[in-house]
Amino acid sequence: MSDENKDTAGSKEPGEGGGAHGRVIGTPSPARDRTLLAQDDISAPAGVGEELDEASAKRAERVVATFFLLAFAASVAFIAYYIGWSGRNGGMHGVARTRESNYWLGGLMALSFLALAAGVTIWVRRLMTSKPIVQERHNLQADEETRAAFTRDFLEGASDSGLTKRPLLRRTLLLAAAPLGLAPLVLLRDLGPLPEKRLRSTYWGDAVKKAQAQGKKGVRLVVDGTNKPLRVSDFSSPGGMITVLPEGIEEDVPEDQVLTQNAKAVTILINVPENEFKPAKGRENWHINGIVAYSKVCTHVGCPAALYEQTTHHILCPCHQSTFDATDAAKVVFGPAARPLPQLPLSVEDGYIVATSDYHEPIGPSFWERG
Repeated sequence: MSDENKDTAGSKEPGEGGGAHGRVIGTPSPARDRTLLAQDDISAPAGVGEELDEASAKRAERVVATFFLLAFAASVAFIAYYIGWSGRNGGMHGVARTRESNYWLGGLMALSFLALAAGVTIWVRRLMTSKPIVQERHNLQADEETRAAFTRDFLEGASDSGLTKRPLLRRTLLLAAAPLGLAPLVLLRDLGPLPEKRLRSTYWGDAVKKAQAQGKKGVRLVVDGTNKPLRVSDFSSPGGMITVLPEGIEEDVPEDQVLTQNAKAVTILINVPENEFKPAKGRENWHINGIVAYSKVCTHVGCPAALYEQTTHHILCPCHQSTFDATDAAKVVFGPAARPLPQLPLSVEDGYIVATSDYHEPIGPSFWERG
């Protein structure tokens, strides 16, 4: 082996007994292998930082307490807004209300955590002693002497931190942390049946009632995006699929609820070959020569079931591959969905396709039925 290779492979250092042994370059020497921090590495002279200037400490204490009080106020404001303000006027609906809620809740929680972190940081930097600490390596087994040393060190650390000496810091820290501990419990409110019965119906029901009050048979179906009423002749080719909504939803629904109502009422219209269509019992007159309407909201977790395979007449939800048979009342043929897509009763009036009632069962995920 060449001298160059010998130099890079390792080096020789004397051991404690006067002999020599190999040591990989960059590893601690045997003389220091029992400590994590060698005494030579400690730059601060002994005694420096062990005593605090009480006047400066008092000022720092008041600053820390102010940050803790700010954290407490922000946490309380978070809970107050969530309970008393975010759900005003019947609940949070629309993008604008959602954005407002996110800004307030996110901002207040961020302010609480930042204030708490700032207070703790100043506490550590300004109120705790900075004497050098050497951590020695010991066996994992703890004896009586070690446990006694731990107790002594713990009490010494508590004393150095000022936690027992400065009750103002201790009390304001606990005050700041208390609302943060309660916040997750408050958020559990979202798991309750807050929607009540609002998920049991869609705007189709209101639109049909309005149309029937005007002497009409039902509400016309309009193409999503163009709001053009759909005639039977416009949708006469078997295998077609289109997304529709009830006529008038954009004009009659308040602006802040349009998106919510659209999401609930969105429907897919499919032209299934009449000779292959098998209407469910009691729904023999719900289709128009094979033209059938199903909710577009998947009954698994609410994704849009927007894919249609013409050869098999299967409706597919792309999120988790729930598959429904359009020829057989949209029954589940594959995937995690627990029930068929709800069907919308259809009829014809003056050549237009109309809906004669709302869905007869709640649309969307199965757990919505319990809301």
